[in-house]
Amino acid sequence: MTPFLQLSLALAILIAAAKIGGYISYRLGQPSVLGELLVGILLGPSLIDILHQAYFINEYKHLSEVIFELAEIGVLLLMFIAGLELHLSDLAKSGKVAALAGTLGVIFPVLMGAGLGLGFSMGIIEAIFLGLILSATSVSISAQTLMELKVLRSRVGISLLGAAVFDDILVVLGLSIFTALYHPSAETSGLVSVLTVILRMVLFLVFGVGLGLLIIPRLSRKIGEMPVTQGLIAFTVIVILLYGWAAEMLGNMAAITGAFLAGLIFAQSPVKDRVQTKISIIAYGLFVPLFFINVGLNADIHLITKDAFWLFFAMTVVAVIAKILGSGLGAYWGGFTQLQATQLGVGMISRGEVGLIVATVGIEQGIINPSVYAAVVGMIIVTTLITPPLLRSTFRAPKKKQPETEPTGDKS
Repeated sequence: MTPFLQLSLALAILIAAAKIGGYISYRLGQPSVLGELLVGILLGPSLIDILHQAYFINEYKHLSEVIFELAEIGVLLLMFIAGLELHLSDLAKSGKVAALAGTLGVIFPVLMGAGLGLGFSMGIIEAIFLGLILSATSVSISAQTLMELKVLRSRVGISLLGAAVFDDILVVLGLSIFTALYHPSAETSGLVSVLTVILRMVLFLVFGVGLGLLIIPRLSRKIGEMPVTQGLIAFTVIVILLYGWAAEMLGNMAAITGAFLAGLIFAQSPVKDRVQTKISIIAYGLFVPLFFINVGLNADIHLITKDAFWLFFAMTVVAVIAKILGSGLGAYWGGFTQLQATQLGVGMISRGEVGLIVATVGIEQGIINPSVYAAVVGMIIVTTLITPPLLRSTFRAPKKKQPETEPTGDKS
C-alpha cells in the first residue's frame, strides 16, 4: 500500500475516532475536547500505538510526522477562530486583569517550581528551569472549552485569552534570558540577546496589529468581491499561516499567538461572518480534531518510570495550584470576583504544546535530564486532560449572567 493510501486510512480512522469520542464525552456532560484527548491516548503508544503498527509503517516517511504537521495547522485555525470571536476593544478593556493574571501566572509557577526542584535535590539552574517549564500556558484547550460553553466572550473568557498572550511573552522572555545567561554567545552579550528578543516582540506586535488593521479588512473585502473561487477563504488561510510563521520567526513568540492576532484583525473586517462560517467548516471538519487527538497520540505513559513518578506527581500538583493561585490572584486584584478569578486560574492550567517546547529546549541543551523530561511530559498530559472538566465545573457554579456569543464550532 502506498504512503498516500496509508495516510488516507489513518486520517479516516483518527477523525472518526475523534468525533465519536467527542460525542460520547458530550453525552456524559463533559466538554467534547476531553473525549478527543482520551481517544488519542487510547490510540497512542500508551495502549494501541496505531500509527506504529506494521500496517502503517513505510520506508518513505513516518506517518506520525505528517499527522503532527496537520495537527499544528489545526491549533492555528482554532486560535484564529478564538480571536475571530472577540473584539480588540473588549481585549483592551481586560488589559489590567490580563496583565496581572498573566504576570502572576508566570511568577508563582517559577517560584514554586524552583522550590520543588530544590526539594528533589536538583541544582539551582535545573530547578529554576523547571519553574520556567511550569510557567508556560497553552490556552488552545481552554479556548475550545469556552466556545463549547458559549462563554468565550464573557469577561472571564476575554481576560483569559489576554492573560495567555502576556504569559506567552513573559515565558519567551524568561527562556531567552535563561539561555542567554546559561549559554552566553561569544559574539553578543546576554543583555544584548535579551534586548533583541524584546525588540523583535514589540516590532511584531506593533507592525502585525497596526498594518494588519490598516490593510487586511480592506483587502479582504475587495478579494471577497473578486470572481475567484473561494478567494476570500484562500486569502484568510494565507494570512493565518503567515501570521503564525511571523510570530515565531520574526517576533520570537508562539505561532498560536500570531494566529490569534490574525483572528482579532479579521474580526474588524466586513466579511467576518463569511470567513467565520467557512473557516470553521475546514477547521472542525479536519484539522482541529486531528490536533486534539494528536495530543493523545504523542502521550506515552510508559515514559513515567518508577524513578520519575514522584517528581511527576509533585510537579502536576504544583502545576495546578501555582496557576490557580497566581493567575487567580492576579484576576482578583484586577477586580474579578472569587468565582471569576477561579475560572480564569483554572483556564490557565493546561501546559500543552507550549510547555513541551520549553522542556524540549531544556533537554536539548542539557539543562534537564531524561527522567525530568519524562515527568514533565506526564505533567503536560494530566494538566491538558483535567483542564476541560475543571473549567466546565467552575462555570456550572451559580453566577451572574455574563455576555456571551454563540461559538462557531460544532460539539464534537
